[in-house]
Amino acid sequence: MGTSQIFSSRHHNFHLATHRSSDNCISVCISCRSLAVGTKTGYRLFSVTMVEKLDCIHESAETPDVYIVERLFSSSLVVVVSAAMPRRMNVYHFKKGTEICNYSYSNNILAVRLNRQRLVVCLEESIYIHNIKDMKLLKTLLNTPSNPSGLCALSINHSNSYLAYPGSATIGEIVVYDANNLSTVTMIPAHDSPLAALTFNASGTKLASASERGTVIRVFSIPEGLRLFEFRRGMKRYVSISSLSFSPDGQFLCASSNTETVHIFKLEQLGPSGEDEAATWTAYMGKMFSAASSYLPAQVSGMMSQDRAFATVHLLASGQRNVCTLAMIQKLPRLLVASADGQLFIYNVDPQDGGECMLFGVDEGRGEGAECDGSEVTRPPHTFPSYAATVALPATGPVTATLTGYSEDGGAKKGEIIPEHEFAAGPVCLDDENEFPPVSIQKC
Repeated sequence: MGTSQIFSSRHHNFHLATHRSSDNCISVCISCRSLAVGTKTGYRLFSVTMVEKLDCIHESAETPDVYIVERLFSSSLVVVVSAAMPRRMNVYHFKKGTEICNYSYSNNILAVRLNRQRLVVCLEESIYIHNIKDMKLLKTLLNTPSNPSGLCALSINHSNSYLAYPGSATIGEIVVYDANNLSTVTMIPAHDSPLAALTFNASGTKLASASERGTVIRVFSIPEGLRLFEFRRGMKRYVSISSLSFSPDGQFLCASSNTETVHIFKLEQLGPSGEDEAATWTAYMGKMFSAASSYLPAQVSGMMSQDRAFATVHLLASGQRNVCTLAMIQKLPRLLVASADGQLFIYNVDPQDGGECMLFGVDEGRGEGAECDGSEVTRPPHTFPSYAATVALPATGPVTATLTGYSEDGGAKKGEIIPEHEFAAGPVCLDDENEFPPVSIQKC
């Protein structure tokens, strides 16, 4: 069968899972404010600043069979990998229509991650770390555990530029690596089964993980590696987790799988008095289970003490890989789900009460053959009023304050000079047309 991969970029970075099909080759990369789609004919970049319409900002038909496409926040830098040359990474300045550089590697490229400091290329048994400014190769991690899916995560925070990848092919160990200082930080024994998904929050202070069983999602503190939260996605069956993504403020975590349900968990801490901030029935039952846990077998007590989903989404179809991300669009929280066939689903999220999220609209035709023009989002029939559709939140309101504080540039304002790491010879201005000068072709 032919192959294709779906990746979502965590800007609020969000990386997606892998899908392979003999008919098409689709790579979808969702950020908080942008959508990148790769197909057999090339790739397209869309701006997601309003829920009613997607604006196509760039289309390229020069590179066929694109299965990885990653954009550096809202800059002009785009990384592309084609199935025609799976060992070569091309870096483009799409606004100028020029190639910045390309690198060839010893084996197929399985994943690419990037932030303002680093560009990381993941192969099955090795990882390459480049300096984002001049694309210089800084470090090669050889003989890493077999990682056929290319699972890895890179924090979008350039100050906490942590890289996470599997430390074992048989159990769920996570290696946390400092991509700035080029040193291993810690090893986290996260799961009994091999890892299936990893993601950092926007500040790089939390790391979420799921195993191949797909029943339990855990959140750890970074760099300490301490377990902070444990959520149960389900108990009845094992599933394949295809994506994890934190909300921009880090208070929510969404998870999608090969089932029809997307789960949204709330990261709630206990208050100073030891009581939950919100006295809900779920919180009350959680206390009861915790109190009884000392009298129960460890396996049972562990299962009962885990928090359930704060909100859920039931997709129109199941069985195919998809990616999800939480974003603030038009001052309201939204859940975006991109499917392997190129469809984008937009849901309204109630950040106060949770529950079932309402489908706002569907954008179709992002795959092969779609026109790169303003695309109207189709509203589903019989749409009922929802929290996000009916409540106007003031700019200083509690929900807006909770879920904002993040920009599509990862915290940088337009034209802002970002201090570069000591490996680079000067500052980086992501709005400067000369930010990424052409570099010679190299091999790794």
